[in-house]
Amino acid sequence: MADKPTIVLVHGGFVDGSGWRAVYDLLTRDGYHVAVVQNPTLSLQGDAAMARLIIDAHDGPVVLVGHSYGGAVITEAGTDPNVAALVYIAAFVPDAGESVSTLLAGFPTDVPGPPILPPRDGFLFLDRDKFPASFAGDLPADLAAFMADSQVPWGVDALGEQVTEPAWRAKPSWYMVATDDKMIPPPAQRTMSGRVGSTTVEVAGSHSIYVSQPAAVTDLIKQAASAVAAPQ
Repeated sequence: MADKPTIVLVHGGFVDGSGWRAVYDLLTRDGYHVAVVQNPTLSLQGDAAMARLIIDAHDGPVVLVGHSYGGAVITEAGTDPNVAALVYIAAFVPDAGESVSTLLAGFPTDVPGPPILPPRDGFLFLDRDKFPASFAGDLPADLAAFMADSQVPWGVDALGEQVTEPAWRAKPSWYMVATDDKMIPPPAQRTMSGRVGSTTVEVAGSHSIYVSQPAAVTDLIKQAASAVAAPQ
């Protein structure tokens, strides 16, 4: 038997932490303590500070999990000494000096990009009509519509802010490629996971794979947790 690390879940842009509910339920049912970070999504450093606040509220090792933009947050916040492992779910994985904007600019040009509208007063939204197909293609229509209508404004500064010291250089990482993702193209996900040496799995699902495939996401998190668990 081994002590279970705490799991800290970090959401991405345009959504809040409530999308982790099914993953939270599965992990807590298996005896894990789980905390969900609510990013202000105003700046990368602000979101990383919020993640560290939650990380440091718990004793013992932490497995830090990020979806989408949350991957940039855990890359920056994961240098916290309590963090034992990183798990990226269809996520951005910047290197030092890179930002989400940098990675977006490098996406393949032969596939449609995310339907991000021009900024309004320093904030970004997704096109409401294109949100379901782009962000939540495998979710029930009513849930996808609700997510489109309850978007969290994403601060432009958060996309442009560069990672300073990427945690994946010192911490083991796992990555889930969502093979039907229309927000972060799967080839880009494979490139990012490959260059950082993540243990990678591929699962059929949309960008909202953490909502649509909670069991698969939970299994990957538990793999990471088992790999870093300390023997009693």
